[in-house]
Amino acid sequence: MKRELALILILLPGPLPAQAVIPRQRQPRHAAQQQPSPAPTPPEKVEDDVVRITSNLIQFDAVVVDKQGRQIVDLRPEEFEVTLEGERQQITNFSYVSMGAAVSPATAAPKRPADRTASPVPPARLRAGDVRRTIALVVDDLNTSFEGITHVRRALTKYVDEQMQPGDLAAVIRTSAGMGALQQFTSDKRLLHKAIDRVRWYPRGSVGTGSFAPIQIDPLTLLERQSPLVDLRTGKPVPGQGSKEDPGRLARIEEYRTDQTFSVGTLGALNFIIKGMGALPGRKSVVMFSEGFQLYDLKKLELKHRVLEELRRLTDMANRASVIIYTIDARGLPTLGLTAEDNTSNLSTEEVSRYLTRRGGDYLHSQAVLNYLSHETGGFAVSNRNDLAAGVERILADQRGFYLIGFRPDEKTFARGTGRPRFNELRVKVKRAGASVRTRAGFFGVTDAEAARPVARTRIGQLFGALSSPVASGDMSLRLTSIFSADPQKGSVISSLMHIDMSGFRFSEEPDGWHRADIDVVALTVGDGGNVVDEVNRTETVRVRGETLRRVLEDGLIYVIAVPVKQPGAYHLRAAVRDAATEKLGSASQFIEVPDLRKNRLALSGLVMEGSGYSAETGAASGAARGAGIEPLNAPDPMGNAAVRRFRQESLVDYHLDVYNARTTRATGRTQLRTQMRIFREGELVFAGRVTPLDPGGQSRQEGTATRVQVSSRFRLGTDLRPGEYVLQVVVTDALAEGKDATAAAWTDFEIIK
Repeated sequence: MKRELALILILLPGPLPAQAVIPRQRQPRHAAQQQPSPAPTPPEKVEDDVVRITSNLIQFDAVVVDKQGRQIVDLRPEEFEVTLEGERQQITNFSYVSMGAAVSPATAAPKRPADRTASPVPPARLRAGDVRRTIALVVDDLNTSFEGITHVRRALTKYVDEQMQPGDLAAVIRTSAGMGALQQFTSDKRLLHKAIDRVRWYPRGSVGTGSFAPIQIDPLTLLERQSPLVDLRTGKPVPGQGSKEDPGRLARIEEYRTDQTFSVGTLGALNFIIKGMGALPGRKSVVMFSEGFQLYDLKKLELKHRVLEELRRLTDMANRASVIIYTIDARGLPTLGLTAEDNTSNLSTEEVSRYLTRRGGDYLHSQAVLNYLSHETGGFAVSNRNDLAAGVERILADQRGFYLIGFRPDEKTFARGTGRPRFNELRVKVKRAGASVRTRAGFFGVTDAEAARPVARTRIGQLFGALSSPVASGDMSLRLTSIFSADPQKGSVISSLMHIDMSGFRFSEEPDGWHRADIDVVALTVGDGGNVVDEVNRTETVRVRGETLRRVLEDGLIYVIAVPVKQPGAYHLRAAVRDAATEKLGSASQFIEVPDLRKNRLALSGLVMEGSGYSAETGAASGAARGAGIEPLNAPDPMGNAAVRRFRQESLVDYHLDVYNARTTRATGRTQLRTQMRIFREGELVFAGRVTPLDPGGQSRQEGTATRVQVSSRFRLGTDLRPGEYVLQVVVTDALAEGKDATAAAWTDFEIIK
């Protein structure tokens, strides 16, 4: 796939909207009255490694609740009793970590507006330090029925609409979705709703349309009963899959298939998710919706030891990654008696009773895996309740806070008697009356250093390791801005602008005053489902001297990647940079939605925001800059470019975007569009501009395509907007369209500095 690359100091316009006549709009001085109230004090930052297993410290987390399920937060170390393999341990480390107020209907986020045409509240950029909880909402569609999926979708929708809180980094992941799972963590509710829309019943899974297979006699068995097949030569019944010659072959085949579906599919997906979550910030949890799996062989009345061993390894990995697993039985409170789907004809009363007894036993035993996963990692299982959303709310409330408890292990904790590390059983008791404690069940006698994979020292290993985080991370500051636009020749294009802060890079000295730095760059464009649409992997050499060196160190560089995209949908852009000299890394990521312009619905390009005076003629951002050329930037404030968007109070700011598929009148062939600018801080509206008719002079019709209207405007940032993070939203309304096709919105984040 052909793409354009450039390493420059300012935005290359490319397929972005050209600047048109710019109406001026000054922000009113009374904007201060619309400022939000001061933000509450943020909760205590959670340590990245809650669970630690070293030769001189075992640290774990515990949650203590009273009889009503409310957390107890005032316990002292002497009220805990910790035993390892039955031996009491002396507590050496103890603290309570508060995660803030529990989620409740009173404090929940507002619902989505009932009016589908209303503009959504734009999300704020989430940084690693802002993440309070990282939640993987895992839908085990490999083991969930058609009926169960319906209930799960409702619970997921309620979480996003009402229970999701600022500081939540969440993902909706299907166990059948493959390796694209970790691309989905986001704080953007729009993208989570799109992920929920993709949650559907998986026909090739282990469960049918209902939670239990309907009672019915197998047609071949019925035929054999009525008229057994006979070998004409011998006069004996013909051996078959269900005959006395091989009575268990069908059952063994089905058992093997379901075992493989669970161990390879469900456990494989959980393994991948938990492994990736280990590097993510916040209080980490997996909430798995499933209809369970048989951990017991009911015929042999014994455990399936192979599956149990896989479960034990999985829970040990979750404990080391500080991930708690909660499980929710998607069946709710099912009917275990006869239903309308059951066909009991040709069955005796004894056979019907046997079927129902087996159904009840299957239901109870299928919950064993769900109970095991949650118990071993300090979570709990939600079962036998039809309101799955209430189960999610209970799980979120459980994350109000936790105790961090540590003790010093002895040498035998890590002893290997048979060459394999033993499993150390951990037990915790609380002496206060009415209190109960939940914690992790134990760990294998291997230190974190031994269990960890070797740190990647190769260039590509380090870069792709940095790409694993869905939030900006690393020692190098990297800012990623991705913008959708439609070009007449190229079609839909995603232009990604990476601003690289060069102040941390090491420049080597060369003759004649030149200085050199080598920048390793990796960027992935990931489509719906985790497929990589495009990849950039290259090393750029920067050679500068004199005044240009000073400007590069102060202002940084902008790396531009333009990727044509053929299919509409949600795309995830991930980028990482590396200083080849010091091996320091930085990463960033962003989601972007490419609309389907073929549906002739109102759509907008990405929103370009820059300080007034920036244009193709400003500075040396000409075609000569392509091919990694670097020239000085002649502009009043380099941080006000479209990739950085850092503005001082009282600055003049321009924004640009394109409007696609606007309706036109038959009489004049003109559109009837209105625009409104809105500014948000921390999710609260702090300024709403006037609704302004769009000047028809900025319209153009591209031959063979829908109408494209170019929108540009200018405004001033008043001193009443205090320094901090903001989001600019532009809402466009088409008076000639109806319903949800009449309104579209685009937004981008920016920062105000003194």
